[in-house]
Amino acid sequence: MHIKHYLLTGCLFLLCTISATGQVLGGKHVFSFLDLPPAAQVTALGSVNVAQQNNDLSLTALNPALLRENMDMHLQVNYAAYFAGVKYGHGMIGYHASGLNTTFAASMQYVNYGQVTHTDAAGNILGTFTPRDFTVQVSASRRYLEKWYYGMTMKFVHSRYQQYVSSGIGADVGIAYQDTARLMQIAVVAKNMGVQLRTYAYQEQEPLPFDLQVGISQRLRHVPLQLSATIHHIYQFDVRYADPAWDNGAIINTANSAEGNNTFDKLFRHFVLAAQMEVGKYVELTASYNHLRRQELALDRQKGLSGFSAGIGVVTKKLQLRYARSWYQQATAFNQLGINIPLREWGIVPAPH
Repeated sequence: MHIKHYLLTGCLFLLCTISATGQVLGGKHVFSFLDLPPAAQVTALGSVNVAQQNNDLSLTALNPALLRENMDMHLQVNYAAYFAGVKYGHGMIGYHASGLNTTFAASMQYVNYGQVTHTDAAGNILGTFTPRDFTVQVSASRRYLEKWYYGMTMKFVHSRYQQYVSSGIGADVGIAYQDTARLMQIAVVAKNMGVQLRTYAYQEQEPLPFDLQVGISQRLRHVPLQLSATIHHIYQFDVRYADPAWDNGAIINTANSAEGNNTFDKLFRHFVLAAQMEVGKYVELTASYNHLRRQELALDRQKGLSGFSAGIGVVTKKLQLRYARSWYQQATAFNQLGINIPLREWGIVPAPH
């Protein structure tokens, strides 16, 4: 027990030390597309969750320590029709190397912004171009003793907006403690630790969208319900967006202004709450609430379902099919579809000897 305590304390100290390097919020980092929810399951959970307990491979994109042996040869594909005609997809496959006692995963996420008109400074049309972003990731996870898991993800990030090109490398490091007897899991992850290798136009390097998150999930023993709570940006208390237009009075949502000083609101902006219920044998219903998203995007008198997300999944032995919808504003939401196929169950990949 003492070894577990010291291990967790040491890891938390290391992650906090890494995070205390002056990271920033509010559009001041590069490769913001890394924060897009890669899969329908992730979207339904509020885009931030590091401790959810199920065998959906896409959850490992949020925390590599969630990559487990039972995800061997699972193929995950997701597609999202985002706002303003933006479309992006995510693909992932898992593999367990029994000889190394390690589970691996490889993934790619691709963002297509559609065709954009290219003009000069005078407004003359010179043609069109298609901005694109993508990231390639490789993850590995291992088990320590009976209840501990640790994992790491290495990622290469690339972005091209006509003649402006940038690339970078990053890493996620996660730790999870799962107590199957108590139906509980606790996890911590440091995301997007890395550096911009090539800048867009000879400017100084910009930081990646770093985040330090901790979460807990709890299954109820007599009800088919799992509750989870995740705290993001735990190294910075006030995560309200400092709008540069505030000095001119051009503020859409006064809840984000520097004049507001509600301590409870500042604290709750770090939380993402989610619930997932099993309905019958094959159906999962998911709902979540992201307070930071609601406060930043909702209009003062038309908040509607801003900050809420929901999803439905059909989960069988041979297929996981999921759909999610996330509301950013009252009349603005986006939809995402995802499918997870265990290739061994279909006989596409032979069972290991």
